[in-house]
Amino acid sequence: MPATTTRWGVVALVVAAGLVAALQVGKAAIATPMLQADLGLGLAAVGWLTSIFAVLGLVGGIPVGAAVASIGARRVLVAGLLATAAAAAVGAVATAYPLLLATRVVEGAGFLLISVAAPSLLEDVVAPRQRDLAFAFWSCFMPAGIALALLAGPLLGGWHAIWWTSSAVTVLVLLGVLAVVPARAGRQPWSWHRLAADTGTILRAGSPLLLAAAFGLYSLMFFALFSFLPVLLMTRMQVDHQTAGLLSALASAVNILGNLAAGMVLARGGSRVMLLSGANVVMGATGLVIFLALLPDTPTLLLCLVFSAVGGLIPATLLSSTPMAAPVARLTPVVFGLVMQGNNLGQVVGPVAVGSVIDAQGWGAAALIVAGAAVLAVVTAGALARELRRPASP
Repeated sequence: MPATTTRWGVVALVVAAGLVAALQVGKAAIATPMLQADLGLGLAAVGWLTSIFAVLGLVGGIPVGAAVASIGARRVLVAGLLATAAAAAVGAVATAYPLLLATRVVEGAGFLLISVAAPSLLEDVVAPRQRDLAFAFWSCFMPAGIALALLAGPLLGGWHAIWWTSSAVTVLVLLGVLAVVPARAGRQPWSWHRLAADTGTILRAGSPLLLAAAFGLYSLMFFALFSFLPVLLMTRMQVDHQTAGLLSALASAVNILGNLAAGMVLARGGSRVMLLSGANVVMGATGLVIFLALLPDTPTLLLCLVFSAVGGLIPATLLSSTPMAAPVARLTPVVFGLVMQGNNLGQVVGPVAVGSVIDAQGWGAAALIVAGAAVLAVVTAGALARELRRPASP
C-alpha cells in the first residue's frame, strides 16, 4: 500500500547508502596512480578494479530485483552495506592484486544490492505526489559519490587510507539504516519458477525494456566522455593530473543539478518525453563538439559541464518512471533490476567502444558514437512515452 506521507529521514539514509556505494566506484579512479606505484599495476589491471562493478550489474540486476521482492528491500540493502564495508576493510590490507580484485568483486556485489534495493525502499516510504522529487534525490547518488571520492581521495595520503575511510563511512550508514529504515511486510516466497515467469512478463511488456534501453544509452554517452575526461583534459589543456581530477570532479558534480531540476519539473507536471528528448539532444550535440575539438580549451570545458548538467535530467526522469512501467506493482523491484542492467550495459559498452575508436581513428571518431546514441535515445524516449500512456495492469 503506498505511503500517505513521505519519511524524509528514511529518504536521506537511503540516498546516503547509494552515495557510499558510488564512493567505492570513484575511489579506484582517484587511487590509480597510487595503486600503480605501490602494487606495480598497469592501466588494464586497474581498469578491472572499476569495470567489475558494471559486469556484475550487467548480469545480476533482475535476480537481485527478485531477491528484493522475496526477502525484502531493507534486508538486501543491509546485506549490500555489510558486504561493502567488509570488503573495503579487507582490501585496505591487501598486498597483492588478486586479493584486491577479489575484494572489489564483493564490493561490486554490494553496490548492486544497494542500487537495486534502495529505490524499492523509496517506493515504500514516499507519498505518490512526492515520488519524482524523492527519486531525483536518489539519482544524485552516483555523481555525488564519485565527485566526493575524486575530491577527498588525494587528501587521505594513500590508497590504504582511502579504502579504510570508505569502509568506516559505510559502517556509519549501515548503523543508521538499521536504526531508522523500516522493514516491509508481505514478502513473496523465493521461487526460480516465479523468477522465470516474472522475467517473461516484464520482457513481454514494452515499457520496462524501453526504460532499460534509455538508461543504457544515457550511460553509454555519459561514460564515453567521463571515462576519458581526465586524459582528454590533460591532452587538450595540458593540465597536471591533480588539476584534471579536480575539473573532472566538478564536471561530475554538476550532474546533480540536472537530477534535482528534473525532480522539480516532474513534480510540477512537466513532460517526461520533453525532458528526455531535450536532454539527449543536448548531450549528443555537446558530445560532438567536445570530441571533434571544434572550440578552444575553455569553451570545451564549459561544454563538458553542460553535457553533465543537462544529462542529469535523464536518470532522475527514468528512475521516477520505473514504478509506472512495472506490469504489476509487485514486479517493481524486478523492473528496477532490469533498469540497472541497462545502466551497466552502457557503462561497459561506452568506454570500450570509445576507447577502441580513439585508438584506431583518433578522438574525433568518438563523436559518431555519442551522436548515434543520442539519436537512438530520442527515438526510445518517444516510444517510452507512448507505452507509459497505456492503461496499467490491475
